[in-house]
Amino acid sequence: MDSRAHPPVAAALRLCLHALLVGLLALAAVRAVGDGTHAAAVVAVSCLMAAVYAAGALAPAVQPRTRAGALWLAALGAVWLALLVLSPEALWVAFPLYFLQLHLLPTRWALPAVAVTAAAAIACFVLHGEPVTPGTFIGPLLGAAVAVATVLGYEALFRESERRRELIEELMSTRAELAEAERTAGTLAERERLAREIHDTLAQGLSSIQLLLHAAERTLPADAPATPHVRRAREAAQDNLAEARRFVRALSPPDLENGSLAAALERLSSRTTGPGLTVQFAVSGTPVELPTPYEVALLRTAQSALANTVRHAGAGRAEITLSFMDTSVSLDVVDDGRGFVPGRGPVVADQDAGGFGLPAMRARARSLGGTLSVESAPGQGTAVALTLPLPIPDGRPGQDAA
Repeated sequence: MDSRAHPPVAAALRLCLHALLVGLLALAAVRAVGDGTHAAAVVAVSCLMAAVYAAGALAPAVQPRTRAGALWLAALGAVWLALLVLSPEALWVAFPLYFLQLHLLPTRWALPAVAVTAAAAIACFVLHGEPVTPGTFIGPLLGAAVAVATVLGYEALFRESERRRELIEELMSTRAELAEAERTAGTLAERERLAREIHDTLAQGLSSIQLLLHAAERTLPADAPATPHVRRAREAAQDNLAEARRFVRALSPPDLENGSLAAALERLSSRTTGPGLTVQFAVSGTPVELPTPYEVALLRTAQSALANTVRHAGAGRAEITLSFMDTSVSLDVVDDGRGFVPGRGPVVADQDAGGFGLPAMRARARSLGGTLSVESAPGQGTAVALTLPLPIPDGRPGQDAA
């Protein structure tokens, strides 16, 4: 029979089934010896049926829903019918046979087999001339009903247990993925923070030192004793500024490492597009080179806005537009989702999605001298627009001196 791993309850039920069938065969043999009617034949057929049962129970090929299992049941049933002809006591062996049929045969064949077995048991009792009572018919039929209810109920419970086990495994896997996503998000956030701090403090300071030393070098006579020292100091500041810039680039988001901002936004659109959402990206105006903090701010804003669209908007279409104008650069993310009331809507992107909430996006926009606007209404979609002033080469606020 089925030798696969089973829960302890199933293993105990199998042992009880073995003991029940052997016990009923022994009972039929003992009663035949006591009555003296076909005693030798009943004992021989009982032993034969026990041997056939043991052979099938130990055979690896006898498995549920297999040809070997069906053939074994047929052989077992044939021996049982022979025993029924010899002794009416053999009808009680029908009860373990019900369980075997329900276990080994598909349901569409098991139920008719159980019905035929119950009918054979009743017919045997009548043919042997035993007194006919309501119990003669109710006993085998009730046993068949109990067997069917027990087996089908156990299979339903087993399927439910398997679904729960799969659900628990899926939840454990999802929790591990979320933990990994949180670690990744934390790492990226820390990288961005360090890049911003280096850019806003160290790199800007070195740039100022370099400009001041350059101005001092121009005012000093070429043969002044301090001129070589000033020149070396300016060169050292320039070298360290280049190193700081390399740190900032190394700590930038990975999407910006292998291409331009437009390429990163194009990849973001492709990744977000799915069966229920189409995301399109477009560039307006003539692209210009942007400082790393600008590119980071624009990319993260797009990621956050799209995360809100996917998680909350229920939109079917979204558009990302990167626009380069004479004095500013802007990013617009528009969707046709359910919208919300600005100031009250639950638009907060999870950090593991790679974005920031609206307050964080506004803070980043303010830190670069830009603005963030959100337009939405229930049922009318949402539009998020980030506008940043383009850097100007005179050292005023907004310039990326580093």
